[in-house]
Amino acid sequence: MRTHRTFAALGAVAFLSLTGCQTVAPTGTTPATPRPTTPKTRTATVPNLVGKGLQSAQDESQAAGFPALTSHDALGRGRVQAVDRHWKVCTQAPAAGQTVPAETTLDFGAVKLEETCPTKDQGPEPQAAGVMPDFTGKSVKAVRGSLPSNTSMTVKDATQGRMVLQDSNWKVCAQTPKPGTALTGQPLAFTAVKFEEPCP
Repeated sequence: MRTHRTFAALGAVAFLSLTGCQTVAPTGTTPATPRPTTPKTRTATVPNLVGKGLQSAQDESQAAGFPALTSHDALGRGRVQAVDRHWKVCTQAPAAGQTVPAETTLDFGAVKLEETCPTKDQGPEPQAAGVMPDFTGKSVKAVRGSLPSNTSMTVKDATQGRMVLQDSNWKVCAQTPKPGTALTGQPLAFTAVKFEEPCP
C-alpha cells in the first residue's frame, strides 16, 4: 500500500512538472507561430551589351550572374542564331543598368555581322489570334511561325517561278485572304520575293 502511494505521488509530481513547463496562451488569443524565413533573391545589374558580338554578350552576361539567355532575329525574319559569333546585338531586354533577379532571362535582338540594326526591333511575329494578320514584308518563316501548325498554305515566287526553299530569305508580297479575315482553317496563299528584291 505504501508503494502504491509513493508511485501515485511521484506520478502527480511528474505530471505537474511537465504541464508546468508548457506556455499556455491567454484565453481568446492564438499562440504566435514563427514566421518562415524566405531565402533572399539574388540580384545582378544588367551590363550594356548593345553593339557587341552575340557570343561576347552571352559570355559577359553569364559572368555578370545571368545564366538564362535567349536571342531572336531583330529584323523579324525568324532566323536562328546557330553560330553566335556571326551575329551582333542590336537590342537587349531588360535594359542595361537595371538591377533584376539573377534568374531573369536576358533577351538579345540580333542581326548578322554584315547587316545594319533596324531602328526598331522587329522581334518574333506574334501568334495569329483567329484573324489573318497583314504579313506584307514579313519573312515566310515568320509567317509560318505565327500561324497554327495545322495551317495549309502555299507560297509562290511572285516574279520568276523559283522554288521558295529557305523561308527566312523570302518576304511576303501578297496574301490571300486579305488581312482581317477570320481564320477558320481555310488554305492560305502567299506570293514572295527574296529580301533584296522589290515586290512587283
